[in-house]
Amino acid sequence: GEAEAADAAHGSALGAEALAVCVAAEAEMAGRDAAAAARSAAVNELEGYILEARGMRSRKHGSLIDGASLEPMLDEAEDWLYSDAGEAAGCGELGAFLAALRVRVDGTMVAFREKVEAERVASEAALQASADAAAAERAANGEDEDHDQRRLKYPDRLRMVQKNKDEGTELFKGAVDVTQYRQAAARYNKALTHAAKFVDLSPDQREEVDALKLSLHLNIAMCWLKITDATNHLDQAIRSCTDALALDGENVKALYRRATALEQKKDYEAAKADLAAAAQIAPDDKAVPKLQQRVEAQIKRQLDKEKKMYGKMFG
Repeated sequence: GEAEAADAAHGSALGAEALAVCVAAEAEMAGRDAAAAARSAAVNELEGYILEARGMRSRKHGSLIDGASLEPMLDEAEDWLYSDAGEAAGCGELGAFLAALRVRVDGTMVAFREKVEAERVASEAALQASADAAAAERAANGEDEDHDQRRLKYPDRLRMVQKNKDEGTELFKGAVDVTQYRQAAARYNKALTHAAKFVDLSPDQREEVDALKLSLHLNIAMCWLKITDATNHLDQAIRSCTDALALDGENVKALYRRATALEQKKDYEAAKADLAAAAQIAPDDKAVPKLQQRVEAQIKRQLDKEKKMYGKMFG
């Protein structure tokens, strides 16, 4: 009896010891994973900035950027990132490198930014003047747009939808930061508000309005993907894509944009499902397989990480 009790106590001690080893190994792995994730995010931010800076010259007024200075600067930054020094750099060094690069790149874009800002100010002033004129007209007619329940004729209401949609597109095309993308989204939402107020539609009119709504939901999703300072921007993009798919369940743009947001939320399985559907609908689409490869790589990385963790725990 005493021998059995001793064996049980010994087994219990071994069990507790093994558990402690597993817990310690898991904590160590979690710490390494967190550090690796933070470094990966820093590398992605730097890579993304270099890519964005390269694309600036193709934008409107991009010819004002000093390309002769910018391109070698970006090549040099990219070379460093993939060099031994860049591979060995931690989050702090990567962040400092990016901050210094931003300053240097901004120096090549002074004329470009001045022109874009002047155009933005002029555009906002024109929009405000248009809004003021519309407000004055509504006041003169005794109307309040926020509570606009008028049974407008189909062409009149359609004109209001299209006007706001066009203004949103103009803002989106000229956008250089999240402020303009927000303004574009606001215009598209305003167009949707008007689109909800049609009455007594014929089948052809319903089809035309639904096509407009679909386009607006897709545009709003695109805006939210770019409003990166909002904590819920990915959820908003997903919601807009889902609204678009409610109108057209086989819309490839909606599936692709929702998958893009899902990938950024690290919901890789859901992104994979949307991309599989998109690939089936549009097998010749070139963007879909690229994102599929990226998502598959992330899923494989997750599985490899789990295998390593369990291997250390039970190996």
